[in-house]
Amino acid sequence: MVGLIDGSLSTLAPIFSVAIVSHKPIYAFAAGLATSIGGSPPPELGGGGGFTGEASWYGPGFAGQRTADGEIFDPSKLTCASPWLAFNTMLRVTDLETGRSVVVRVNDRGPYGRGVLDLSAHAAQIVGLTGWAEVQVEIL
Repeated sequence: MVGLIDGSLSTLAPIFSVAIVSHKPIYAFAAGLATSIGGSPPPELGGGGGFTGEASWYGPGFAGQRTADGEIFDPSKLTCASPWLAFNTMLRVTDLETGRSVVVRVNDRGPYGRGVLDLSAHAAQIVGLTGWAEVQVEIL
């Protein structure tokens, strides 16, 4: 912000150069976001891998509304919201308390402020998630 006030962009240059030089703005953003919310940053996109963090679920109040990728949200589908992973990324999510897993597709953004994923109500039911839980996420 100082750079904008004093007329220079010097304080913003490192932010923009990371995005421009690396050609991976989503990953650069994700690493910072994961660190700020206490999760593990995701692996380089496009090559599998995994990470752990807290997940929750959402559903009834959002049914019929548009998700961030433009589709109509259906809490009975196996989908999830991620703050950083690309839309249509397939994930295997395992609840570390119950040991149960589900495969979901990223179609929305969130959670905001805490956690690494918001599962649809159906996906949460399959893994036994009823509130916040520690999960292992595998990118398929």
